[in-house]
Amino acid sequence: MIGDEILAGKFADENAPFLVGELRALGVDLRRIAVIPDDRAEIGATVVDFSRRFDHVFTSGGVGPTHDDVTMEAIAAAFAVPVEVEPRLEKVLRDHWGQAMAPANIRLAHVPRGSELVGDDPIWPVVRFRNIHILPGVPTLFRRKFASIRELFRDRPVTERRIYCRAEEGTLAPRLEVAVAEFPACKLGSYPRFEETAYRVMITIEAADAALADACATRLRALLGDLVVDLPG
Repeated sequence: MIGDEILAGKFADENAPFLVGELRALGVDLRRIAVIPDDRAEIGATVVDFSRRFDHVFTSGGVGPTHDDVTMEAIAAAFAVPVEVEPRLEKVLRDHWGQAMAPANIRLAHVPRGSELVGDDPIWPVVRFRNIHILPGVPTLFRRKFASIRELFRDRPVTERRIYCRAEEGTLAPRLEVAVAEFPACKLGSYPRFEETAYRVMITIEAADAALADACATRLRALLGDLVVDLPG
């Protein structure tokens, strides 16, 4: 997530929470979120690092006609390629504004050389450079553009099961360790809930396979015994 305004607290970031939910629903394992300023060096270093380490990278912000919209330039510089005008995007802009188009708006058609346009939005496609998907920071536009490429990332959805316990984490820890050892393909999480009265800890079990998640949950419930709280509904 790129933007001085986020780091300064002028605006709360809406795009990261949205993207977290979307990727989880698609079955994509999200590994990292970074919030960085409108700084070419910071953007370039972060994007290069993430591009090398992860299958897909999404940027948000710094795409526009003003002085602080430097994401395209930063990505291009980081990969040692020039910025160029993408013909299809230029046509979209000129069709939209006609003679009234401000000269600065041509920057909306600037892309790093080697980029491609992806997505099923016929008017405003998404710019992809290598494995980097470059999205706008305005939440409504970010959501619209992500929706146009959403199905490119669909994988097996994650199955989650939850168990609620009346004991504190220290009491639960040895039993959780047994389940972790027996079900290495499952991801277990333990979360204290101090504001709840019906239970003390929520345990989550996540797996790519529903049967595996169910088997782990059954085993863990047996290990926890009467510490498990069955909530209504």
